Amino acid sequence: MLPHRVLNVAPQMLNYVLGIVKGYTTRVGSGPFPTEQENEIGAFLAKRGNEFGSVTGRPRRCGWFDAAALKRSIQINGVSGLCVTKLDVMDGLENIQLCVGYKLDGKEVDILPFGSDAVSKCEPIYETLPGWSESTFGTKRWEDLPANAQAYLQRIAEVCGAPVAIVSTGPDREETIVLRHPFGL
Repeated sequence: MLPHRVLNVAPQMLNYVLGIVKGYTTRVGSGPFPTEQENEIGAFLAKRGNEFGSVTGRPRRCGWFDAAALKRSIQINGVSGLCVTKLDVMDGLENIQLCVGYKLDGKEVDILPFGSDAVSKCEPIYETLPGWSESTFGTKRWEDLPANAQAYLQRIAEVCGAPVAIVSTGPDREETIVLRHPFGL
């Protein structure tokens, strides 16, 4: 590994792992997807988020944010901070469901279980958060996000156990809010 001064980053940031997630959950292919919305919400997210395969054109499966699944990914991958993309896709939703755990075999669990058989039996436990009517598209400062969008991002961080470091509010590189630079710059 190169010394930190060659990379021009702070030494404490050399082991920083940035987890990149959407403001909602998507999946391709078959298999269990506890928060999938096979309804108008799923269709809304797919259309607004342009959730179609770039090669095949097949629609992606869409659903509410699954914080319990992300919690498992953070644990496995040692994620230090989150980059939440496509927040603007959720503009205009009256309420937003956030999956904070599951009912599995009569018990409540707060993290995705191992194995597709167990995941296929998971029933999501949702918290309902108020949505926002204001546009977040292109927002570049945290202070300019609607209060409910800020609360949604903060709740994701609380449930998952990793801070939100970056928020993407549009497809352009400049449409980004950097709360904590992953390389300490």
